[in-house]
Amino acid sequence: MCGIVGIVSGTAVNQSIYDALTILQHRGQDAAGIMTCEGSQLFLRKSNGLVRDVFHTRHMLRLRGNMGIGHVRYPTAGCESSAEAQPFYVNSPYGITLAHNGNLINAEELKQNLFEEDLRHINTDSDSEVLLNVFAHELQRCGKLRINEDDVFNAVAGVHRRCRGAYAAVAMITGFGVVAFRDPNGIRPLVYGRRETQQGPEFMVASESVALDPLGFELIDDVRPGEAVFLGKDGTIATRQCAEQPRYAPCIFEHVYLARPDSIMDKVSVYKARLRMGELLADKILRERPQHQIDVVIPIPDTSRTAALQLANKLGVKYREGFIKNRYIGRTFIMPGQQQRRKSVRQKLNAIDLEFQDKNVMLVDDSVVRGTTSQQIIQMARDAGAKNVFFASAAPPLRFPNVYGIDMPTKDELIAHGRTVEQIAEAIGADWLVFQELEDLIEAVQRGNRNISSFDCSVFTGEYVTGDVSVDYLQHLEHLRSDTAKEERRESERGVIELHNNA
Repeated sequence: MCGIVGIVSGTAVNQSIYDALTILQHRGQDAAGIMTCEGSQLFLRKSNGLVRDVFHTRHMLRLRGNMGIGHVRYPTAGCESSAEAQPFYVNSPYGITLAHNGNLINAEELKQNLFEEDLRHINTDSDSEVLLNVFAHELQRCGKLRINEDDVFNAVAGVHRRCRGAYAAVAMITGFGVVAFRDPNGIRPLVYGRRETQQGPEFMVASESVALDPLGFELIDDVRPGEAVFLGKDGTIATRQCAEQPRYAPCIFEHVYLARPDSIMDKVSVYKARLRMGELLADKILRERPQHQIDVVIPIPDTSRTAALQLANKLGVKYREGFIKNRYIGRTFIMPGQQQRRKSVRQKLNAIDLEFQDKNVMLVDDSVVRGTTSQQIIQMARDAGAKNVFFASAAPPLRFPNVYGIDMPTKDELIAHGRTVEQIAEAIGADWLVFQELEDLIEAVQRGNRNISSFDCSVFTGEYVTGDVSVDYLQHLEHLRSDTAKEERRESERGVIELHNNA
C-alpha cells in the first residue's frame, strides 16, 4: 500500500505535490519522495519518514519545475532502507522517473531477464525499480530521438505483456510529460483530474480522489484497468487502452481499510460503501442474535466509524465515541514488528470510562488481522468497566496473505487462519464475535458501481485474481514478511552499524 501523485502544471508543482502527499499520508508512513523536472533538469528529494519530516524549506526550494511526481511508501516486504524510497530514476532512455503502488509477482524473473536480455542492472530489491526498467526498455525499443504519445502507449502495452501482479504507476519522462497506468485487473486504485488556470488547463493523477479536491482539481475519471493516461508538458492529455484483455477486479480491502472515506474509487463512494457494510452487518446480527442485549456501539477509530454508525442506527442502539485517539501515533497495521504494535495500542487509544461502565458494549472494527490490537482493546473496554464486550468486524475473516502490495502477515500470523469464529472470539477475549459475510461485503461495494463484475478478495478466499500465484511464491513472501524474519533483518542491520561504529 503506497500513495502516488503526478502533476503537470503551468506553474511550480513542488507545493502541490507536497500537499497531495500529505493528504495521502494514510497510505504510507515509512518514506516519502518528490521528483520535479525543469527543462532538461531533474530535482529529487526522498528519505525515510513522514512527509512533514522529509521535506524542509531548503528541500522544497530546490524542487523546481512545472511537472513532477511524488510517492509515500510503506514497505511491502519489510524493507526499511531509505535506498528503496521512491521515485526511482533511470537515465536511459530520455531520463525517466517512476513511482509505483502495488507488487509484481514475477519481479525476480523480470530482474533476471532485464540483466540477461535487456542489459539493465537493478540496484535495489524493490519491484518498483524493476517496473521502471521494464517501462524504460520498452520505450527505448522505439529507437527515436523524439518520441510521441503512440510510443509511450506502446511502451505501456509492453509493460502489460511482461509484468504480472498489481501496479498503479506514474512515470515522468524528462522534458516530455507524465504517464500514468494501471494493471489490466485494476487491482490498485488510480484517478486523474483537471483544473483551469490563467496559464491553461493543468492535470493531476493520484491514488485517491481525495488528493484532488483540496488542490482544486475536478475528478475526470478513474484510470481504467489496463489504461494509460498521458499528460503532456504543453497541457495536453491523451488516454488509451493498452491491455489486450482488461477486466475490473479492484482490491476490495481498499474500501474496508486502506482508502479514506471521502474518496471516490472506481466510481464508488468509500463512505457510502462503509455505511452499507454497517447496515448489512447489523442485518446479520439481527438474524443470528435478535436478543443481542447490546447497550452501546463504540467504534475503534478511525476507519470503522462509518460502518459502526450505520450498524448502531439499524440496531436501534446508542452510538458513542468511547476511545480517544492520539493522532501522532502511526497506524498499527503498518508498523513493523509485533512488539512495536503491542506497545503502540495503549499509546494510541484511551478509553472514556463512563461510556463503558456497567454496559454491554459492541466494539466495531474494520477488520481483524493479527488479533493483537483487538485483544488489547477488548481488555481496555473491560478495564473501563464494561459488563460484556461483543466485537463486530466490518470485513470477513482474513485468512490468507495479500500478494498485491499490502504487507499483511503470513497466514500463520493471521488470527483467523485455521480458526473458527468461536475460537477467534476466545483468542481475542470477546464474549461473542461477528464477521461480515463476504457476499454482503461485495454487495456493499458493488452497489455503488454495478459495472465492477468482480473484486480481488484473496485475503478472504485465497483465490488470487491474476491466477498465477504459486505455492513457492507464497513461501517466498512468508520468508520476507514474517515478524521473525523482519526482526532477524533488523538485528543484522544493527550488527553492521555497530561494526562500522567500532571500526
